Amino acid sequence: MAGHSKWKNIQRRKNAQDAKRGKIFMKLAKEIYVAAREGGPDPESNASLRLVIDKAKNANMPNDNIDRAIKKAAGNQDGSNYEEITYEGYGPAGVAVMVKCLTDNKNRIATNVRTAFSKNGGSLGETGCVSYMFNRKGYIVIEREELETDEEEFMLEVIDLGADELETSDELFEIYTEPEQFEGVKKGLEERGYQAATAEITMIPQTYAEVDEAVQEKIEKLVDALEDDDDVQEVYTNVH
Repeated sequence: MAGHSKWKNIQRRKNAQDAKRGKIFMKLAKEIYVAAREGGPDPESNASLRLVIDKAKNANMPNDNIDRAIKKAAGNQDGSNYEEITYEGYGPAGVAVMVKCLTDNKNRIATNVRTAFSKNGGSLGETGCVSYMFNRKGYIVIEREELETDEEEFMLEVIDLGADELETSDELFEIYTEPEQFEGVKKGLEERGYQAATAEITMIPQTYAEVDEAVQEKIEKLVDALEDDDDVQEVYTNVH
């Protein structure tokens, strides 16, 4: 994991998605709806809902949109029933790809995901073909600009809070946690005055595939094609 900043990929995705903000909000609303349906509409007692609301706020989603999705779930106004499905496969050069979906039509999303893979130099695989190559982790980024804390002091703080690993660069502190420790670490950092640039539970590759620029471009085309689907929530790869 060390030396392979996830932040670069997040920034690339964010820049690409800025032009598709309406689509991003729609996907987040769906995620909020599902979390509220499954665990209740009160974020104080529903950790999953709390997490996705934080994610929505980080994406600058208006509070009205967030509230509307929660109210819709509480009243089940449209009768929607979304199912979570994860597809696994291989991109160009055998890169591992995982696709997390929320859909109300399994046949539609299965066809769309298979088509995106086949049209962009990849192939859909069996369940379990690449998931063993990833670990589910909490991931928190603190930007170091204007922070007076030094690396050693900050490392002691995050270890004390329960984090697993800290990666540092001139610009960032990148913190990795077990999923069960994520919320406690995030809350502890906030109480100490740190503001996260991003905070999420995600899939982190155990090892990274090194690819050349041409392959990188092909993988980005595949990821963009998948993310363009309304039913696709997240795409994970093991490319740096």
